[in-house]
Amino acid sequence: MLMFTKKIGIDLGTANTLVFVPGRGIVLNEPSVVAISLNDKEILAVGDEAKEMLGRTPDTIVASRPLREGVIADYKTTEAMLKYFINKAVGNIRLFRPEVMVAVPAGITSTERRAAIDATIAAGAKAAFIIKEPIAAAIGANIPIGSASGHMIIDLGGGTSEMAVISLGGIVTNTSVRIGGNRFDSAISEHVRRKYNLAIGERSAEDIKIGIGSALYLQKKMSMEVRGRDMISGMPRTVTVSSDDVTEAIQAELEGIISSVKSVLQSTPPELSADVIDKGIVLSGGSSLLRNMDRLIAQATGVPAYTADEPLLCVAKGTGVALENLESYKRSILATS
Repeated sequence: MLMFTKKIGIDLGTANTLVFVPGRGIVLNEPSVVAISLNDKEILAVGDEAKEMLGRTPDTIVASRPLREGVIADYKTTEAMLKYFINKAVGNIRLFRPEVMVAVPAGITSTERRAAIDATIAAGAKAAFIIKEPIAAAIGANIPIGSASGHMIIDLGGGTSEMAVISLGGIVTNTSVRIGGNRFDSAISEHVRRKYNLAIGERSAEDIKIGIGSALYLQKKMSMEVRGRDMISGMPRTVTVSSDDVTEAIQAELEGIISSVKSVLQSTPPELSADVIDKGIVLSGGSSLLRNMDRLIAQATGVPAYTADEPLLCVAKGTGVALENLESYKRSILATS
């Protein structure tokens, strides 16, 4: 019987995990959430099914995200989640163990990187490769990273935001801040609690962000009804939240991102700075879909900024392309095992 190895690329994100299979494209895009029974530590659900349980579980079940700010916070749960995603992508019954490339934040420590490799191999991979998220995002956004020219990419994820200037296949200057979509959600939740005396859950805050959120105040304001628990009476209540509320709520997070973008631009060599001004800044990642994020960055830096095609898929596509062309991209890849 013929034995063969399949290759898969994984964008192991704080909010969502995407799996790319060369030749098939993105085969899986599910939330990075795991539901566990506290009685016997058994995994009850992973991904979409587990996310449905967030904030709705009894005392005996906990639904949580095993990754925090782009890195593994709960090793065993991450391993179980990876196993589920790998099995779902290549099938439970298989004669081979796949080679897996995982995208991780550029700013993680060697210990955190080792944990990602170990968890991937324990989850059933034959070999694990690590690639920095900005490199993967740039490859997925069709940026020619191998050229002797500067390209700036900002990958705005759920747990971290990565800014990097890339030239000749490597990162010249970069920074990674632990600010992303999850911090936006927390800030929205806190703002609604303070302003309207209404307690809302993580999912409601995310719905508000997606529904009416904007990085800049909108001329034509948007609004939506939000249900939650009244902080004073404890009874269910509905309030109307506006897009201005969201923009106001996430100001501190946006300032943190802008400050990091500026620090990368300030430490970029002059020749590469000229290239970046010429080509503009490319935005990828789910949080780049926040309305007017590109305009905010362009206004703050004076450099044109635009969002990549399918920004949510850039990192996952980049891992797949790099895995298919390991020789071409070996300089861009951090570690193998």
